[in-house]
Amino acid sequence: MDSPDCRPPAQHPDPVVLVHGTFATTSWALVGPALASNGYCVFTFDYGNRGTGEIAQSAQELADFVDRLLATTQAQRVSIVGHSEGGMMPRYYIRFLGGAAKVDDLIGLSPSNHGTQSPMVLVGAAMGCTACAEQEAAGSPFLDRLNAGDETPGSVDYTVIQTAYDVVVTPYDSAFLHGPADRVTNITLQTRCPGDITGHLNIPTDPVAMQWIENALARPGPADPAFQPRCQ
Repeated sequence: MDSPDCRPPAQHPDPVVLVHGTFATTSWALVGPALASNGYCVFTFDYGNRGTGEIAQSAQELADFVDRLLATTQAQRVSIVGHSEGGMMPRYYIRFLGGAAKVDDLIGLSPSNHGTQSPMVLVGAAMGCTACAEQEAAGSPFLDRLNAGDETPGSVDYTVIQTAYDVVVTPYDSAFLHGPADRVTNITLQTRCPGDITGHLNIPTDPVAMQWIENALARPGPADPAFQPRCQ
């Protein structure tokens, strides 16, 4: 991962950008090496003072990162795999900062697309986490602007992978996006694998979620809603 010399092969022309969540707690120990071993150019992106800063500014940091990455790799577009805030924040880049022309797939793992009702965001906000306050489901001007009108703009393919056991993004189905079926797939892991008890923090290291990521990246459009992963 993160090799400046990586040039995307023809079968995987989009570099994959991994975007962590708030407080940078995301582990890419499964996703990064698995995609790299399958021939993808994989890059990790750090932003916003470990994901705690103003989300619009973090999206601008992502825009600058993608521009540099496209220039270096000579690719036309990137695919993004983001966890929690990292699955939601790129939507601001796509909608307001020109990312719609530069992103092929956006794959969100337990993304905070409509914020959360969890009191943890209030605790984080009290500790100076601006992004926490902006992810509060009730009364966030940031989320109101992000989700007004078309939630899935551009020709980007959107895949949301969520777990029913999420206690950080609550209710768990608030992660899901509204959009056309040919460009948006919303997945609850337990629909296909009822025994999967992965939670919010460890969904990036869940083997079932990994299969959904691979499915979304390997085909035109978002993940195939009829796909049956191997349950662990």
